[in-house]
Amino acid sequence: MEHEYVTTVTRMLLSALAGGLIGLERSYHGRPAGFRTHTLVCMSASLLMLFTVFQWKLLAGAPIETIRVDPTRMGQGIMTGIGFLGAGVIIKDGLTVRGLTTAASIWITASIGIVIGMGLYFAAAFTCVLSIGVLAFFRWLENRMPTLRYARLTVRFARREHMPEEELRQILKDHNATLTHPSYQLENEGRYFRYSTTIKTKDSINFHNLAETFNNMDRVFEFEITPTGD
Repeated sequence: MEHEYVTTVTRMLLSALAGGLIGLERSYHGRPAGFRTHTLVCMSASLLMLFTVFQWKLLAGAPIETIRVDPTRMGQGIMTGIGFLGAGVIIKDGLTVRGLTTAASIWITASIGIVIGMGLYFAAAFTCVLSIGVLAFFRWLENRMPTLRYARLTVRFARREHMPEEELRQILKDHNATLTHPSYQLENEGRYFRYSTTIKTKDSINFHNLAETFNNMDRVFEFEITPTGD
């Protein structure tokens, strides 16, 4: 019985520590699923796996032919439930999807809790350190990698004063941006002409410069530049 208490306390404390460390990184970057969420996810996964560790004591006296033991079933059930929790932190904001990294961190936190509950301490510790490294170092690396930035561009003109497409392309080229497959539309009973397209560039500051250019053009009735990545 004493061994059971020591094992339970040890594994629950380790799961709280591992989940808390990963959650701290998420909280630091202002994510809604942060310190407390990751700690509870890791603890709950570890607690449920403890059931499989001590199930023979709970089932003492039961006919052996009626017992089917498969610890992996508990892990499968845990990960199914984590899928719903992960989906709850994924937010679609216009054309931008946010929360995918947090959902993945919740998933790996649950996995760490499972292996702690089973007593695989080295695997849990190594994965915890590796996860924090991925969340912290890879963020730094991503911010310094050359990456294409995308945005949704909508420009509206008075119908008789609309900008030719070649001129629009040249303005984008001057701002180190390109467009792909624009669409064309007449609005408000034909009074306005609108371009809608996706533009891309290697530096998001070009979106700001492009907005300043459009803002200073009298021909432009309305425009909108909506970044589509985070």
